[in-house]
Amino acid sequence: MSNSLLYRIAKPFLFKMDPESAHHLIVDGMGAASRVPGVGPLLSAAWGVGETPDLAVDLFGLHFAHPVGLAAGLDKNAKAVAGFSRVGLSFMEVGTVTPVGQPGNELPRLFRLPPDEALINRMGFNNEGADAMAERLSRLKRRRIPLAVNIGKNKVTPNERAADDYRACLQKLFSYGDFFVVNISSPNTPDLRALQHGDELLSLLSAVKDEMAVQAERHGEAPKPVLVKIAPDNSDEQLGYMAEAILQSGVSGIIATNTTIGRDGLTHAHAGQTGGLSGRPLTKKSTEVIRTLYSLTQGKLPIIGSGGIFDANDAYEKIRAGASLVEVYTALIYRGPGVLREIHKGLRERLKQDGYSRITQAVGADHRGGQVRR
Repeated sequence: MSNSLLYRIAKPFLFKMDPESAHHLIVDGMGAASRVPGVGPLLSAAWGVGETPDLAVDLFGLHFAHPVGLAAGLDKNAKAVAGFSRVGLSFMEVGTVTPVGQPGNELPRLFRLPPDEALINRMGFNNEGADAMAERLSRLKRRRIPLAVNIGKNKVTPNERAADDYRACLQKLFSYGDFFVVNISSPNTPDLRALQHGDELLSLLSAVKDEMAVQAERHGEAPKPVLVKIAPDNSDEQLGYMAEAILQSGVSGIIATNTTIGRDGLTHAHAGQTGGLSGRPLTKKSTEVIRTLYSLTQGKLPIIGSGGIFDANDAYEKIRAGASLVEVYTALIYRGPGVLREIHKGLRERLKQDGYSRITQAVGADHRGGQVRR
């Protein structure tokens, strides 16, 4: 039985469930299954993606077998890292994690919009806290793929003390991540997005960089890469200020983008729900943000593209617009893990069509003459 058929059989049952219950079932199930001897190799056989030199990416001092990883939000508490590491991803984010565990917003807070191939969530950084994540990751025998820890602030922490929360996450989790992502762009924590702009952004990122240096020295290691995750709902002028602050801060890269508060073109009845929209409606919007940021930073700052990637075309457009790596999330809900093999195969075909021997040659290609692909 093919892996895509397996998911097509399971999907109707999952989609009859409440979205958040289905989410927990998959993450908890993946976590439990990966602890059973022999299941890891079975997952690799069913869903794994072989490494090919043409798609390999070396970035941030880390090796990525291909450009496609998992965005934050699916495995918030690092319950299923061993399992997700086996299904064809080249890296994954866990979190968003906050210093202290918090319940998040009231239920229901996750909604499927099937005809739009979209999700709306207003989870509100529900997680068990940094200590629980550290304890769980400490039991992981090894990291099969690079692991990013996505860090945020607690809801009750005022913005003027936000840096303390990001510092606290690094203090607890430094040993367990290969790189760290500063999340200042979720629409579901009040006023969080205000931290994206100008002096507030530079001040916060400086504090995070400072704490990273402290932790690196304490552990006798080199500082680990820090990226910042931004929202898609910024004007070009705002993106200009953000790019300036991010470059000035000396962080290692940008993740573009988080979910959107926009609702253009939706057809499903859930369109009016409050929260962040992910999936197909975000595809073009996030690609344009990548294109703008790559141009503003003159390609000097690596970008991880996230938002509405469902196939190889979506991934390749983001790469040509300036993304060195890309992330999926909503596509896994609608299409299952088999989508990773399809993207891998399709990217190899597109490289050949464009005459490239390595995916890294395609990064930012739209900015180097010739017709810009839209």
